[in-house]
Amino acid sequence: MRILVISDSHGRNDDIEGVLKQVGDIDMMIHCGDVERGDSYIREIADCPVVMVAGNNDYYLDLPSEEEVRIGDYKVLVTHGHGYYVNSGVDYLREHALEYGYDVVMYGHTHVPYIEIGDDVTILNPGSISYPRQAGRKPTFLIMEIDEEGQAHYAHGYYKEQFDELML
Repeated sequence: MRILVISDSHGRNDDIEGVLKQVGDIDMMIHCGDVERGDSYIREIADCPVVMVAGNNDYYLDLPSEEEVRIGDYKVLVTHGHGYYVNSGVDYLREHALEYGYDVVMYGHTHVPYIEIGDDVTILNPGSISYPRQAGRKPTFLIMEIDEEGQAHYAHGYYKEQFDELML
């Protein structure tokens, strides 16, 4: 199973379309908020199940602030992250995940890619495909793959650059 995780597109649906073309076939797409417009269009072009949550700039979209989703054997929380003060780190997010039994948490808001694989919880931020803020400012997304044994593997990709399949 292949899941594309994106965030902080801020209305740049051309970037979403470009990433979808770049990564090829996916089984699910997750958007961690700050969609800003075109949520129906995004669902249409994804051509697979889409999970989308509201970010701090999604005033006019009818999206949930958080969503719990099952991916294989993993209980996943999708949130934008601003309500967990992620600009100051992921401590509150981690505590919440542990308290409620999440295996994986996906968030956005910071526009900075992040992967923390812990013994009890994995915390992921795909970065931003439209307005990156990390060093080098390359637009990023994240691919989550579930292998034949049901194990999850994660990797960031750079939008508009060659993306190879994950090394499992």
